[in-house]
Amino acid sequence: MNKEILLVTGANGHLGYNLTRLLLSKGHTVRATLRNLKNADALNQLDCEVQHADLMDKASLVKAFEGVTHLYAVGATFKMWSKNPQKDVYENNVTGTRNLFEAAAEAGVKSILYISSIAALNHSILPAQEKNGYNDDRNSWYYKSKNDSDQLALSLGKEYGIRTVLVLPSAMIGSVAHRLNYSNRLVWQILQGDVPVETNISLNWIDVKDVAMGSYNAMQKGRDGERYTLANEKHTTVKESVQIAANLYPELKLRIPKKVPKFLLYMVAGGMELVSKITGKEPLLQRHYLDMFYGLKVDYDISKARKELGFNPTPAKEALENAFRYLKEGWAER
Repeated sequence: MNKEILLVTGANGHLGYNLTRLLLSKGHTVRATLRNLKNADALNQLDCEVQHADLMDKASLVKAFEGVTHLYAVGATFKMWSKNPQKDVYENNVTGTRNLFEAAAEAGVKSILYISSIAALNHSILPAQEKNGYNDDRNSWYYKSKNDSDQLALSLGKEYGIRTVLVLPSAMIGSVAHRLNYSNRLVWQILQGDVPVETNISLNWIDVKDVAMGSYNAMQKGRDGERYTLANEKHTTVKESVQIAANLYPELKLRIPKKVPKFLLYMVAGGMELVSKITGKEPLLQRHYLDMFYGLKVDYDISKARKELGFNPTPAKEALENAFRYLKEGWAER
């Protein structure tokens, strides 16, 4: 595969950037695409071709995919809140997926590794795993977009005869980051002492480099039309995450968040949402997120990825500690 062109969409994002670096380290010829070439500074330092491509502009995708054999579809909209979530989140992800596959078919792409999300797993049956189907909770436009675009990718791959393999990562953290993604931002907030209360919501931390390697192996070994969960088996609560940071950096004197009744969190979330409609900034807490995840301790069965992809992730606690070190010792200097 080394003589063929491998393309990574969304290559300036956290996973896209790490995946691009990984592919280059393995001797592949890589074309990295992003929506705005003004954000290409980090990519320009790598030995890869950098090109514009916008998932909402199919013509730009067809041009970017010319000569490409294997495509890593990383680019997507990851927003848990927007003033117009149907347009900004749902339509971007679903329409973007359709445009990507149509352009890939026109360009003659042979294989697509599609980055989905654990948001597209059924969390009502635990441990969550691929065979249990999809998340039927439709309260979140982001979750709806991942469920529907996941299924659309499989359908279009089959329709166009493109080998399509999906991976479903959890909350990616750690290095190397040239900007803070959603999950790393939460890690940074923990270090800053900006987590005052326990929201009774669990997280699943995964090192972004493990996801990059899992994605690479999925392209190499994954079965056509299959989905693979790239997560850790066990959840970590927000309180446990803060405690890990407090143990690692006692000099920060971080306060361990205390549990707050759901009704009070719900009231606070409602107030934050009202403010967000005025400011346009994402609220720290949202009611639909509480509806979906309050008290839910989600663990995952990753045996399929372990067996078929050789996926062996860094334990969540170690991944979180590494992320704390990276952000405290590197990001604080920026």
